[in-house]
Parts: sequence; structure tokens; C-alpha cells
Amino acid sequence: MKLDKQELVKMLRAEGDNDRADQVEAGQLPDEIDTDRDADALTAVGLDSSTLQAKLAGGAIGGNLQI
Repeated sequence: MKLDKQELVKMLRAEGDNDRADQVEAGQLPDEIDTDRDADALTAVGLDSSTLQAKLAGGAIGGNLQI
């Protein structure tokens, strides 16, 4: 699945998870995140695939998402 880095940052900030949002912004993630390709970088900031799936299922991430 692909999602926009800034959309992920916005969603994390909306949830009050500013520390993780800062890590995503400053980390090794590209502007367009591919959850398969970038799994290690996502895990490094505490976002594994099941966490992202839960957020997506709740409708927290919208915008530029491709499955």
C-alpha cells in the first residue's frame, strides 16, 4: 500500500502523536511511502503494518492512498 508522507504526519498530529509525527518527518521515509518497501523505516518509528492497517480501517488516513 502507498500513502503520502505528509498525510501520515497530519494524521499522527491529529491523534496527538506529535513525537511520532516528528520522527516520520525527520526520518528516512520518502514523500510517497510504500508500506512494503519502507517497512523497516516505518517499524523504526513504531508504525508496523498492523498499526497502519488499524489507522486506515478507522478512516484516519485519507487523501493520497493507493492499495
